[in-house]
Amino acid sequence: MFYSRAALLTLLALIAFAGNSILCRIALAHTNIDAASFTTIRLLSGAVVLWVLVMLRNRNRHDSMKVRGQGNWLSALALFVYAAGFSLAYIQLNTGIGALILFGAVQTSMIAFGLWRGERFTTAQWLGLLLACSGLIGLLLPGLSAPPLTGAMLMITAGIAWGVYSLRGKGAGDPLQVTAGNFSRTVPMALLLSLLLLNRASLDSAGIYYALLSGALTSGVGYAIWYSALPLLKATTAATVQLSVPLLAALGGVVLLQEPVTLRLLLAALAILGGIALVVVVRRQT
Repeated sequence: MFYSRAALLTLLALIAFAGNSILCRIALAHTNIDAASFTTIRLLSGAVVLWVLVMLRNRNRHDSMKVRGQGNWLSALALFVYAAGFSLAYIQLNTGIGALILFGAVQTSMIAFGLWRGERFTTAQWLGLLLACSGLIGLLLPGLSAPPLTGAMLMITAGIAWGVYSLRGKGAGDPLQVTAGNFSRTVPMALLLSLLLLNRASLDSAGIYYALLSGALTSGVGYAIWYSALPLLKATTAATVQLSVPLLAALGGVVLLQEPVTLRLLLAALAILGGIALVVVVRRQT
């Protein structure tokens, strides 16, 4: 029963993470909503849902006011840069390619931080890092199937920002409450972005619907599910199962959006995900 609950929660969380890529791509490619409006609605709805979840969880706690962690502005800025770059990038990128670039940038930035802090790599880990970087470079090299450079750079920026946000979240306090606080702080930033890009603003009911789903369901509820699953998983398992997110996103793009699967994407995915898996697994074992 314990293992089946852990597996179910983990699967739901990973589907939610992949769903963010799919919903964003559908909204920006197949509705009239603009990227800034999508970002604002996503962050606002995510903040509302997360705070509702916090209040529901703490309702019967006598020490609810003592739960440590309310978020902070630097983490919120990193979260906002991720969300804005994510949306702007998906104007140009297919679902699978976008998720692969995002995931590669997140893990590479976090690994680089570990090296900067003095972590020592084994030969196998260095080979894994070299393989992952080669896959990312190969994906971005000019060619008929190369993704647009502007979109790729925006997604890399989003990935680095999410890596920074993840690193800043370590030991910050109660994960759900900290995330709710950070989401709330991103709302004025998102509103400012929408104001600056007001001349490009465009809304329709379908786009708003997908933005609300992305914020409330795949971001708000998805994060809550993931935090429920984490205590049930070993550290190695929690790190490696996330390798499936780009593949789930790519599968969703193929099935729902009829996006093509190229040989370049397959080879790059194998190199990036395999290389990162090698680094993560060996690091956890040592």
